Amino acid sequence: MLILASQSPRRRELMAREGLEFQVIVRDTEELHDATMAPEALCAANAAEKAAAVAAEYPQATVIGADTLVFIDGTPLGKPADEAEALAMLSKLQGRTHCVCTAVAVFMPGGERRDFAVKSYVTFRPLTREQMLHYMSLVHVYDKAGAYAVQEHGELIIEKVEGDLDNVIGLPVRTLVQVLAR
Repeated sequence: MLILASQSPRRRELMAREGLEFQVIVRDTEELHDATMAPEALCAANAAEKAAAVAAEYPQATVIGADTLVFIDGTPLGKPADEAEALAMLSKLQGRTHCVCTAVAVFMPGGERRDFAVKSYVTFRPLTREQMLHYMSLVHVYDKAGAYAVQEHGELIIEKVEGDLDNVIGLPVRTLVQVLAR
């Protein structure tokens, strides 16, 4: 049995697109937002926490936990709490390149674990306040790290993506498939 320990509809879509058969089971966990940690370490800790919470109940399953954060100037940007925070995040990102890091923790039956992290780089267009507000009117930004989604009107705000686009969406699924095949 394969379990995705994530509520993210984007992760579900990416896994389904690859033909993976899985169930979604999520447990509440406390996410870290420690700016003193390296991007890979911070995301890895959150991904492992999500997977461990489900794996404890389903030890015979393969459980996948993932965490994606946007990093600018070494500061992690999670999901904004409100419009003001979303606008502040987009303001920090506009006209600049930032890192998107996704860490994945795969808990296997018998206690084996396979973890990995992928980083991609996204460059935003220079944006006016009006352009940011227009983008926010089109996209539900509150459930997205950094207050944006590359796959939802990304052409309005994003100049280029370097690296794995699926990673920016929320799950480096081709790397995951390779890890699962091993």
